Amino acid sequence: MQRYILIRFLQSLLTLWVMTVIVFSLARLTGDPLDVLLPMEAGDGERERVAHHWGLDRPLYEQYFTFLGKALQGDFGNSWKWQGHTAMGLVVERMPATLQLSSVAIAISVLLALPFGVLTAVWKDTLFDAVGKIFALLGQSLPSFWLGIVLMWIFAVTLGWLPTSGRGTVWHMVLPAICLGWFQVAAMMRLIRSSMLDVLDSEFVKLTRIKGLPEWKVVWKHCLRNAAIAPLTYFAITLGVLVTGSVVIESVFAWPGTGLLAVDAVRARDFQVVQAIVIVFTSVLIMVNLAVDILYAYIDPRIRFQ
Repeated sequence: MQRYILIRFLQSLLTLWVMTVIVFSLARLTGDPLDVLLPMEAGDGERERVAHHWGLDRPLYEQYFTFLGKALQGDFGNSWKWQGHTAMGLVVERMPATLQLSSVAIAISVLLALPFGVLTAVWKDTLFDAVGKIFALLGQSLPSFWLGIVLMWIFAVTLGWLPTSGRGTVWHMVLPAICLGWFQVAAMMRLIRSSMLDVLDSEFVKLTRIKGLPEWKVVWKHCLRNAAIAPLTYFAITLGVLVTGSVVIESVFAWPGTGLLAVDAVRARDFQVVQAIVIVFTSVLIMVNLAVDILYAYIDPRIRFQ
């Protein structure tokens, strides 16, 4: 078991290192940050002075190792766009808004996917099952930004029930949370339905029915407990995906989280902030996947030897 965890941990570190190389390289392909830091009429002397101050006149490999060394200490430098703020400080400042939105989206996903997934399996090939399949298909095929614009137009502009953007009251979270969680509702519902169908056809379920147990207890206690392994694994991964996948939704609804910060930083070519956000997002996904791998190893000992 210790060997398995060590191998997975080293693989996670390797993945994180590869991501530092990728994000460092891609950030510098977006253009020269001096074009953002300086006005168009700036002379060569001014450009050289600013480049030297930010270390942009050094070779790329030196810039990378400087970035990597400071990143290991949690220091991603100061923001170029938001003067007086550190890159990691901006990420920490915006993270609560993203976590708040993700938490509501997760709650929506679980509260809708669990009962609908179970019921579509119990009422297989009925009208309810057909409606559930259509809902799942739309949830996994409609682009989230398009869904956000449509919901905004209907419920905010036309009906005037909800605010269009920003963060304030609980009503500001409704539309972005629905858009962020709908894809996960559809995916989790299909996974629960598939797992439930496998369990409902098993022999022990037939035995519980022969013993005369109420149908609700057979379904919600015995079947759901045995069908929950795969959905629980997906739910753990969903925690990381919702936190890191909020970039588009936060941009559509002007939600002041790390997703919107990432878009603004890319537009401003603020390498420091972009690198900090990507590394933080990558670390969250890697840690979640590592935790799932270790949990799997405890649940099924056969996985340890793969």
